[in-house]
Amino acid sequence: MSEELDLPQEEQEDVYEKRTFHIDKGQEPLRIDKWLQVHIEGATRNKIQRGIDDGFLTVNGKVVKSNYKVKPGDEIVLMVFVNPDYTELKPENIPLDIVYEDADVMVINKVPNMVVHPGVGNYSGTLLNGVAYHLLQQNPNITEDELPRYGLVHRIDKNTTGLIVLAKTSEAAAHLSKQFFNHTVERKYVALVWGNIEADSGTVNAHIARHKQFRKMFAAYPEGDTGKHAITHYSVLQRMNYVTLVECVLETGRTHQIRVHMKHIGHTLFNDWEYGGDRILKGTIYAKYKQFVDNCFELCPRCALHAKVLGFVHPRTNEQMYFEAALPNDMQQVIDKWSRYVGNVKDVEE
Repeated sequence: MSEELDLPQEEQEDVYEKRTFHIDKGQEPLRIDKWLQVHIEGATRNKIQRGIDDGFLTVNGKVVKSNYKVKPGDEIVLMVFVNPDYTELKPENIPLDIVYEDADVMVINKVPNMVVHPGVGNYSGTLLNGVAYHLLQQNPNITEDELPRYGLVHRIDKNTTGLIVLAKTSEAAAHLSKQFFNHTVERKYVALVWGNIEADSGTVNAHIARHKQFRKMFAAYPEGDTGKHAITHYSVLQRMNYVTLVECVLETGRTHQIRVHMKHIGHTLFNDWEYGGDRILKGTIYAKYKQFVDNCFELCPRCALHAKVLGFVHPRTNEQMYFEAALPNDMQQVIDKWSRYVGNVKDVEE
């Protein structure tokens, strides 16, 4: 099932959105695939049936078949694929840090400044361009047109580094997608944020929606039903006076979730230019301190966020898979520099 959603494609987190329908009183019995075809614009019966067969739909909490007949009071919940805005995937010889690969899945440690998939303004140089080349090298007998298009089951931001899993078969894609949709995938991020977080751990529970003034940004809405439900758990890893290193565990996967939630509690991510983290938010007024921070910005010229841990159930073996990626060099250098600064204030003179 596919439906275009108005989100910046390279910045989406979840690639599946939940849609809920309630069957009205007086509804005549009708096959569910036919009912959905009428109520979802652009959806073909073939796509609907395939989605139902893959378990992407439930009625009153239970998986059904395509011939199920809807009745008044039924609650239909389905996973809607957010279709990436590209029609062509050109293989490119792009180096990839492949952490794990078998016949069903690939786990890649993404570098900074790399968009996950082609889209408006980013038709080349993406992670999927590199994956396409890699798959062609593995299977020289297939053509570009035969490359799978279903491999993407989640995304991370362009400037976020770290682990991402891709499916190599349609069966694996369906299995993994349901895990992400049901929030059973383990995801831990490490972020450097401005300010000293007082509590050793905490939870941010605030809906996320587009910013009312700046369309490319998102904002937290802690009260009411504006936006989508989002929960982030955080714990302090290291305190460095004016910045804090934190681990964030996602319970949901919304666009910019960690960036928005940390800003919401007053701890914007370090050098996150979209949310104001690319200027001094905590610290002194001295010129040497400003120079120290500028040096840190140069060392890590991006939002300091890394997808460190990824855990999921293997779609074929049902084995629990667990992967961990070390912090990238740019973030580690900045953390080391702040650590030295904490121990020796003279370090700001560097």
